[in-house]
Amino acid sequence: MALPFLFEVWAMGHQLPPPGDWRTWIVMGGRGAGKTRAGAEWVRAEVEGPGPLDSGRARHVALVGETYDQVRDVMVLGESGILACSPPDRRPDWEPSKRRLVWPNGAVAQLFSAHDPEALRGPQFDAAWADELAKWLKAEAAWDMLQFALRLGDAPRACVTTTPRNVAVLKRLLALESTVVTRAGTEANRANLAESFLDEVRARYAGTRLGRQELDGVLLEDAEGALWTSAALGDCRVDRPPELDRIVVAIDPPATGHAGSDSCGIVVAGATLSGDVPDWRAVVLEDASLGAARPSDWAEAAVAAMERWGAERLVAEVNQGGDMVAEVIRQVDPMVPLRQVRATRGKLARAEPVAALYEQGRVRHLRGLAVLEEQMCRMTAQGYEGPGSPDRVDALVWALHELMILPAARWRRPRMRAL
Repeated sequence: MALPFLFEVWAMGHQLPPPGDWRTWIVMGGRGAGKTRAGAEWVRAEVEGPGPLDSGRARHVALVGETYDQVRDVMVLGESGILACSPPDRRPDWEPSKRRLVWPNGAVAQLFSAHDPEALRGPQFDAAWADELAKWLKAEAAWDMLQFALRLGDAPRACVTTTPRNVAVLKRLLALESTVVTRAGTEANRANLAESFLDEVRARYAGTRLGRQELDGVLLEDAEGALWTSAALGDCRVDRPPELDRIVVAIDPPATGHAGSDSCGIVVAGATLSGDVPDWRAVVLEDASLGAARPSDWAEAAVAAMERWGAERLVAEVNQGGDMVAEVIRQVDPMVPLRQVRATRGKLARAEPVAALYEQGRVRHLRGLAVLEEQMCRMTAQGYEGPGSPDRVDALVWALHELMILPAARWRRPRMRAL
């Protein structure tokens, strides 16, 4: 009977607190990744001693969630909450009128709502569990008040269990040297989740920014001054493209072809070009980019993308590889319609006109472009603020330049009158 309550025996790695002298442990994961269980078991480990009546490291605990109801229904009474995780001889008494749990050894946990930060002004604690910090409406104020309240004992600590969101309080906390983090996606806990749930969320959200956040547990940030924002990109998604007049594939090949090379950006886009220039619309259809790969691999992937979408042209940047780029592509398909482009301006100068097309509402994205969109949100007026090179964004820019910007320039160019 004791085995189900020996959490350290069967817990997943991300559910166990890291060793070391930390003040805040953040369990950041996707939906259903086991975050709540990790928080509940951490509270147990803090308050319980060797025997049911023995004291643990902590005796005064704060339980903080977005609302009081969520603290009660998830953190205390939920299927992975504190009461469900506790063995009978160590199970605390739930006192709803006082909004607290009382353990047999005298330890007490009080419940608080992040909607009322001032309620944390006065009480003091030696441990705290904060659930879904990234969705608190008054997160900054509530977290600050909680920090002032964590003043008992030799080394008060907090456990934060949250799905990541691009909010200031979470980013500030992650940047502290006293913070440790464990991460996991929803799939990590698949043994305890309904298969139908996994099938449904995979089908609906795989390859989207929402899926990256809610399923993979990835913190998606918009860099300050970004040319594109996650909110704007979320508004431009469509489930299927319209009938398109022209489709191209653009490729931004790496300078080398080995394990340490940059990725190879390969993006497919199409456009409807009827009417005047302001009526033209583009759709980004696929991000077929590859990680570090040999030249023959990215050439084959680009040609395959052309065949998949019936593209009219392959646009390839040749700054890095020169004639080699065309030679490698011709080895895969000697007849491929290829346009070689050479960058004469910086990445930002090339990206800004394309970003303007998005601002005008003239570009849409098919769903499933999450990684490309992440790169886009790191492209700022000061340059690219992500790791490595923005290869996917470069390919996107070349594709939309070929489809929209270059034809528009030709369309607007005045024709010479015959004499």
